[in-house]
Amino acid sequence: MHRDRLPILYGDRTSTRRASDGRDVHAHAFTLIELILVMTMLSLLILLVQTNLFGVLRRQGFKAQVQDFVSTMQMAAASAAENGRRYEVLIDPTEQSYLLREITSTDLSEVLEEEIVTEGQFGNNCRLSYIEFDDGDSTNNERSKFRVGPAGWTYGGKVVFLDESEQPYAVIVNRLTPLIELVVGDPSLMTPKGKDEVPFQ
Repeated sequence: MHRDRLPILYGDRTSTRRASDGRDVHAHAFTLIELILVMTMLSLLILLVQTNLFGVLRRQGFKAQVQDFVSTMQMAAASAAENGRRYEVLIDPTEQSYLLREITSTDLSEVLEEEIVTEGQFGNNCRLSYIEFDDGDSTNNERSKFRVGPAGWTYGGKVVFLDESEQPYAVIVNRLTPLIELVVGDPSLMTPKGKDEVPFQ
């Protein structure tokens, strides 16, 4: 009886067999230790990539949430300048949320459903810390309002956020300009001067 397979030589991890056309075919095999080492290295590499990816996603999550809020404030200022109407951004530190509405009624205490332009929510990696206005008022648990009309913001202030590492970022609202600025840190506000504080009148 003709055999077309030769015995496997385990010493050099090479097996030889004869193909149907008469050629010798060499197949290489891995040992168990080599397979374990490769699998361990792959597992460590995957773990490293996942850790870096989750860190990047958390940072992007913070930036995306803050940028959405800045865009909402800019939208309010731009819309007021363009169409001459009044808008209000309501910020709720307790609920970690905000909404933009177009003011259509004289009763400002109630937000009508048809007035809401957009709403947003802050997450665990983007926490609203406190709000301070340029007249000295500040809060970390009460709803606050930034109103804007054709002439600009009624008052200025800052909204301070903390990222997952407790690094502060501030969104600055300047009543003199429609620009909304995002800065790293928690800078002090420039407050308007009273008439008695101005040296020359």
